[in-house]
Amino acid sequence: MTLGTGLEMALCLLLAATLAYCIVLERRLRAVRKGQEGLRKTIGDLNGAIAGAGASLRALKAAAADAAETLDDRLKRSRALADELSLLTASGERIAQRFDRAPERPTSTGLPSGTVMHRLDALRAVR
Repeated sequence: MTLGTGLEMALCLLLAATLAYCIVLERRLRAVRKGQEGLRKTIGDLNGAIAGAGASLRALKAAAADAAETLDDRLKRSRALADELSLLTASGERIAQRFDRAPERPTSTGLPSGTVMHRLDALRAVR
């Protein structure tokens, strides 16, 4: 065996080791690429979910604003009706007090009808 043949055999062994290492390296790179594709898909899904959540939050804000506006309108109307009812109640109480202080007169002299008197009695009962 000559020096040239020994060198060629050593080179063949080194080339075989390099080839084996390249095969192992290619498998690892394939696994990394496959994991990278899965990660890319996962990130895409996450971006879609974030966009959907953002749209849902905007819709929720809009619905809350509409509900707040509706409640404000109802509250204003309720306060107005409560004020009106308060005025009507005060007026009814004043009328009832005037009737309480008025001297008794015969029915023929123009006192309110029986229906009005019944309503006044009901108002007094509520008081």
